[in-house]
Amino acid sequence: MQLPYFFLEEAGAAATQLELPDETARHVVQVLRMQPGQALHLTNGSGLLLTAAVVEAHKKKAVVRVVERQEVLPPARRITIAISLLKNTNRFEWFLEKATELGVAGIVPLLCERTERQQFRPDRMKGILVSALQQSRQCWLPVLHPPVKLSHFLEQPAPGGLNLIAHCAEDEKQSLAALDMHEYADCRILIGPEGDFSAAEIAQARAAGYSPVTLGETRLRTETAGVAAAVLLCLGK
Repeated sequence: MQLPYFFLEEAGAAATQLELPDETARHVVQVLRMQPGQALHLTNGSGLLLTAAVVEAHKKKAVVRVVERQEVLPPARRITIAISLLKNTNRFEWFLEKATELGVAGIVPLLCERTERQQFRPDRMKGILVSALQQSRQCWLPVLHPPVKLSHFLEQPAPGGLNLIAHCAEDEKQSLAALDMHEYADCRILIGPEGDFSAAEIAQARAAGYSPVTLGETRLRTETAGVAAAVLLCLGK
């Protein structure tokens, strides 16, 4: 049976004994009913995996002792998805959850010409990432960047690697599924809002070094396109 798995941002490589945060402690003690001597896993979301044993288990407090530490390498391919915010918050949060489960390294919320504004709640969004990290038992938490206008994002120098834009306009595009990813360790892909990127935005992205791709024959919702891109880039060849 797999050990219970928790995120503890404060966990450090030199830690020998840790007091768990209140919410985690309540889950360990009141939900799982763990007793002294039982083991669990902790990760700081930056590659550190700790195996720890419960030392104290009180109603609202739990202390653990580190018995083993391991440094887990990040995924071989670093994927960043820059995706338009959505008016429907639940749909954007669903994307965050699935992108984390798939192993995306970074998420950039975009404000495009056709983006319908929504309230961005960074604490809640991070909580969704953490929950998905724990569920999928990973050691690398995606970096969630602050929302940024697409035009400002494109003014930043594109990093080395593969830089892509997925859009629905009539254009000469490669199939993302057919791309050979072996030679690329880093990839960024732009996903537009409902209604797609404007012609001016597509032109600006192409001028900034982003190559157009298609995700398939059907027209996808923004959050579905984001997940499809994550699947193809994180799990593809």
